[in-house]
Amino acid sequence: MSNISTLKNNIDTKTLNLFLLSIATMGIYPLLWLYRSNLTISDITKSKITGDTYIIWIAVCVGLGGFFSRHNQSLFLVLGAILSISSTVLYIVWAFKAKKVLQKYALNEFRFELKMNVFYTFFFNMYYINYCVNDLPEALNKQQILNGQATEHVN
Repeated sequence: MSNISTLKNNIDTKTLNLFLLSIATMGIYPLLWLYRSNLTISDITKSKITGDTYIIWIAVCVGLGGFFSRHNQSLFLVLGAILSISSTVLYIVWAFKAKKVLQKYALNEFRFELKMNVFYTFFFNMYYINYCVNDLPEALNKQQILNGQATEHVN
């Protein structure tokens, strides 16, 4: 059985830093984080979330949506809005797939039910996934305390 902190240590991104870098880079950093984290989560959990092509399509929708929204013609504005909405939907779908993989990983590897909020997954998608990855060791400790099992210090 692997260590519960492996996933947290390999992703190694605080949620506040992820949010601030998202603002500072105007949405570029989340795409890079998503690509890297998708690979890391898939490798450690041994369950594939999505393929690389899926993340490339998110990047295409984000890029073209931003590009088309800068034009004054109504056709380009509508196309930009559609692509921006599409990228948001793709982010949300990725978050729910990642949620499922993380819950399966916690249950199969560490025998505890990782409870993740559907509302937060929908509205905060990748930020909430990052938060839950960082919170995995604490969630396991809490579950062990509730079950009356001996806990070991995990960092």
